[in-house]
Amino acid sequence: MALGIDAGGARQKGRGMIDLFLFSTNAPFARACCDAGVAGVVIDWENRGKRDRQAGFDTQINGDTARDLMRVRQAGCRRIVCRINGLHDGTEAEVEEAISGGASEILLPMVREPREALQVWRMVAGRAGLGILIETRQAAARAGEFGSLPLARIYVGLNDLSIELGNRSLFRALADGTVDLIRRDLRHSTVPFGIGGLTVPEGGYPLPCSLLAGELARLNASFTFLRRSFLRDIHGRKPEVEIPRILAGIAEKRSRSAAEIERDRQAFLEAAEPVQGAPQWMAAAAG
Repeated sequence: MALGIDAGGARQKGRGMIDLFLFSTNAPFARACCDAGVAGVVIDWENRGKRDRQAGFDTQINGDTARDLMRVRQAGCRRIVCRINGLHDGTEAEVEEAISGGASEILLPMVREPREALQVWRMVAGRAGLGILIETRQAAARAGEFGSLPLARIYVGLNDLSIELGNRSLFRALADGTVDLIRRDLRHSTVPFGIGGLTVPEGGYPLPCSLLAGELARLNASFTFLRRSFLRDIHGRKPEVEIPRILAGIAEKRSRSAAEIERDRQAFLEAAEPVQGAPQWMAAAAG
């Protein structure tokens, strides 16, 4: 199911380069990746309640620190994004620590309502950008409202969204039309939209990177992340070679014809175990 995304329109509007954001606390490696074309580095502080929330799922839980943030900043990377914990009593302290450590952008996870994003935006007070992750049922249903906020970016987090929606497959939300609906609701927004993650073109598990790259291009995503699979696959390789290859792969996907987009979509659905009917969370909301 592909709802609300016009293949021909995606081709016409998606010729720009995509921004790659690297999750890493290795300062020399992060600097090498930035020099090779990575748009920024993500320092990940989110761990509050995450282990219990993601128990039984193959997810990544980082333990990055303020010292990690400052070290990567000192390495000379031009953009540092700090993912803090979801809104709680200590959020303002986390925001202050991140900004004082050199973060140019705060990334707020597990948002449920627009007022939560606005509350943190006021804490940031123009000293850095603020991005959010749509990874809850409530946020998915109100995506269009987030698109009108003064945000630096909106990212759909498939791990937590899949868990909350009761999906055992990480990619069900991409296959059943959930992400298409979110993207449709954001179609008039100028806030950068991101989803998924990439690695070297021939890599990717359990889905080949080329199929995920095709979905990013189809959805007209303007950024994505380089995470576990990339860090594994690039071992022994040179960032200055591999980063441009990833960017070139996305550029190629953006130049596809409507027929090629549909062909790649069907290949993705076959690999991701397609489902029929409307997304379950929508049916529940309608009832």
